[in-house]
Amino acid sequence: MATIQAGERWIDNGNGHLLSSYWYPPSGAPRGAVLIAPAMGVKQRFYAAFASWLADRGYLVVTFDYLGMGRSRQIPLRQLKVDILDWARHDCSAVLATVAEEAGALPLYWIGHSVGAQILPLVKGHERLTRIVTIAAGSGYWRENSPQIKHKAWLLWYGLAPALTAIAGYFPGDRIGAVGDLPAGVIRQWRRWCLHPEYLVGVEGEPMHQAFAAVRTPLTSLSFTDDEMMSARNTESLHGFYTGAPKSMQRIAPSEVGADRIGHFGFFREAFAPTLWSGYLLPELEQCQHNPPDALVNAS
Repeated sequence: MATIQAGERWIDNGNGHLLSSYWYPPSGAPRGAVLIAPAMGVKQRFYAAFASWLADRGYLVVTFDYLGMGRSRQIPLRQLKVDILDWARHDCSAVLATVAEEAGALPLYWIGHSVGAQILPLVKGHERLTRIVTIAAGSGYWRENSPQIKHKAWLLWYGLAPALTAIAGYFPGDRIGAVGDLPAGVIRQWRRWCLHPEYLVGVEGEPMHQAFAAVRTPLTSLSFTDDEMMSARNTESLHGFYTGAPKSMQRIAPSEVGADRIGHFGFFREAFAPTLWSGYLLPELEQCQHNPPDALVNAS
């Protein structure tokens, strides 16, 4: 795979903070722009190989770190007042606006990994998107989590998260090998969501229902049978909130791509370039090159 030289840009999130983003340009004129919204606790550098691969195929690709994560952490987490809704309304909105301006009339794609797919309805300007692709995304309700982590989720939400956050002033996930370090507002809000059967929609109420229903962009879900966090029910629940979007749901077993394991994070590993990236993701982007968004909506 060719190595794309990414350049860092700092983006004002409109709420008094700067965010780090990395831009992966194609060698020629771009055929579209792709924005990758990361999972909870995952730094943008995790997506570098995937972003470079897409850029090598003609797309302008942008990654970023939410406020308080990765290179967007400029102050100690215990001093940072931010929650997940802030990430959506400020961080994601600012980055999307910047990418949309750069893209102009080009197709614009949102690839949301886990929480990056959950918060899209609150992102200003999401109606500009040509297609949404969700990766390993689900509701997060702990009773519907995959059996492998259900008992760990109970311990996290009823014990470790509230206790450690109260002591440290933030969630020290790196120390215990769980999710990663998170601002207090983020972990507390996420805990409330994960304890509710309807996740963020149940906690945040009717405005959140309406926000999901207002998304009209065609959406493709790629989920995996061996996801250690998201069960099939988690995935169905989250995507069921997108009542207004034409949806394509694909649940993939590792054996279908000749692998022993994919899991919650495996999709973005370079080993899957010939299979998951080329065989499942790329066709979702390329069909938008041949079919305008209105045609996709009308055909669904």
